[in-house]
This record gives sequence, structure tokens and C-alpha cells, in this order.
Amino acid sequence: MNLSLGVKSMFLFVLSIVFLVLLILFETALVSVAVTTERMISLVLLVLPGMIGVIYGILGVVRKESRMWIAYLGILLNVLFALFQLFVISFAG
Repeated sequence: MNLSLGVKSMFLFVLSIVFLVLLILFETALVSVAVTTERMISLVLLVLPGMIGVIYGILGVVRKESRMWIAYLGILLNVLFALFQLFVISFAG
């Protein structure tokens, strides 16, 4: 299965949303974890896939794939989600 880069970008956005839901559901298990460790977990599971999704979206636009609107949508959604999660991680305390 050979997916376009725009579809990979959207897949990483959906994966970030799934990780967010899982982190919310299992938040009580993270109570005993240090705050720094919890921030690192959130950074790896929520922000990193978004940043990789942005890179895939930009590569899809540069390569002028057939469905560029998916790449643009992937860039937009991943940037908004990753920035929001970065602000939550940086201001939560």
C-alpha cells in the first residue's frame, strides 16, 4: 500500500488525536509519574507526530501530488494541533 504524503500527514494527525484520547482516558495512571516525565510523554506522543505530519505535508506540496488539498489540510491541522499541545505543555504546571 503506497500512500501519498498528504495522506500520511493526515494519518499522523489522526494518530495524534488517538494518543490524546488515550492519554485522557489513562490520566489517572500517570498521577504517580513526575511532572517532567509526563510532559515528555505528552511531547513525544502529541507534538512529535504533528511535526512529522507537517513535514510530510510540505513534502507533498513540494512534490505536487495529485490531491494537494489533503497535504494542505494535513499541514494546517498538524500545525494547529502541535502548537496547541506545545502551549498546553509549556503553561501547564
